[in-house]
Amino acid sequence: MDELLQQLMTYLRGMWRRRWPGLAVAWIVGIAGAIMLFKMPDQYEASARVYVDTQSVLKPLMSGLAVQPNVDQQIAILSRTLISRPNIEKLIRMADLDHNIQTTRQKEQLIDHLMKTLQLKGSDRQNLYTITYRHTNPAEAKRVVQALLSMFVESGIGDKRKGSDAARRFIDEQIAVYEAKLREAENRVKEFKLKHMGMMGGDGNAYYQQMQRLNEELARVNLELRAAEQVRDSYKRQLDGEEAVYLPDGTALSPAGPASELDLRIEAQKRNLDELLRRYTEAHPDVQYTKRLIASLEEEKKQKGASGGQSMAGSVGSRPLNTNPVFQQLKVALAESEAHIAALQARANELQARVEKMRAAAQMLPEVEAQYAALNRDYDVQRRNYQTLVQRRESATLSGEMDAAAGLADFRIIDPPSVSPTPVAPNRLLMLPAVLFVALGAGLFFAFVISQALPTFHDARMLREVSGRPVLGTVSLLTNAAMNRQRRCNVALFAGGVAGLFAVYGAAMMLLTVGGPRF
Repeated sequence: MDELLQQLMTYLRGMWRRRWPGLAVAWIVGIAGAIMLFKMPDQYEASARVYVDTQSVLKPLMSGLAVQPNVDQQIAILSRTLISRPNIEKLIRMADLDHNIQTTRQKEQLIDHLMKTLQLKGSDRQNLYTITYRHTNPAEAKRVVQALLSMFVESGIGDKRKGSDAARRFIDEQIAVYEAKLREAENRVKEFKLKHMGMMGGDGNAYYQQMQRLNEELARVNLELRAAEQVRDSYKRQLDGEEAVYLPDGTALSPAGPASELDLRIEAQKRNLDELLRRYTEAHPDVQYTKRLIASLEEEKKQKGASGGQSMAGSVGSRPLNTNPVFQQLKVALAESEAHIAALQARANELQARVEKMRAAAQMLPEVEAQYAALNRDYDVQRRNYQTLVQRRESATLSGEMDAAAGLADFRIIDPPSVSPTPVAPNRLLMLPAVLFVALGAGLFFAFVISQALPTFHDARMLREVSGRPVLGTVSLLTNAAMNRQRRCNVALFAGGVAGLFAVYGAAMMLLTVGGPRF
């Protein structure tokens, strides 16, 4: 601790010996700083306040129908990004600040100056924003604030409209793309259905149920067919047990006699056709088959009747045959039975063909269902995306109309652009004491540097430490009255120099406070 105190005292003694150059430097720095301070141009501050109302009556009413972005967040981002280079260039043109710009360098300096000095501050809770700008020309400062305020209001509306238009254009393009995809998918589904029409009536279970119904109907028809065959065989056995009755020679059949066997068959088929038409339509296979059978029998009748008015006599002894009534009824019943068997056989054949066809197609049904499911899956995804895009387009349209009606936000100018009547900078009352302290610090530093550059020894201990040799003795200086008076005079002069420096700065402070401009 003693060594530090001794070292400090050594530095102070050296600085005291070099006090006059330090005092001169303090005066020079102080006078130069004061001159620069008073020559600094006065700056006037222009400001404006705007309130952004983001609440709207339409927003809760249109909730769920229109897209409602976070307006508070958009305004906050807008306030942070408003002071950008493109906006500053636009502001320079709006405020007519480029009339004195001659070179690109001057323009760059002006842009940098505006980006550093322009301020847009706001409160996130109250949405109250303040625009400030300082310049030596009050009118120019006001124009800059007015231009920036206009850009702030217009950017909030223009950016929202641009975003809505861009969103609608993008959605329209995507809708057109998905319309083309839907048409392609619909064509693929249509072609697939046409190709596999027999299997597209329903799902696989319905297809197998249809096969089961066909099998059940085929079994029923086969059962009816076997029953009809048994009835026919019974008629045949009964018919074989009956005998014909022959009329006397030369006796012919009267016109009102019994009909031939061919007529009886034709009549039985017609009755069968009437029965089928009550149950089925004209396109039914049984009806078509019965019609063809009737036509065939009638053709056969025409061919047999071409010989004229020959009698219906039998070939036995050339005697006319008069049938037994029981024999005649059995033949009619046999003809009806054979016609019914033929119809059932045709129905059974048709059902058997359909069952075989469906059985062959059933092996391909799982693959067809898988392909159809894949087509439907792709189609459903594209249709769902298309419907979603259409809904989003309607929401975007409603949002655009809502913004056109209510706007992004309501910009209310609380304080229009105005300029302070007195300069706000530089603050000379605050800067002048700082200049004084800087001057004093410069003087002390210069005295310290000189004392270190031109050192002197103040006692024998310091000389011994520096030289590394023993000091045999010291010679003291005996001062007289004249030397003491000279020393006191030097101290007084130095104190007067320092006091004069403080007095000059005190007068300047009083001048700024009482008689002159404060800033």
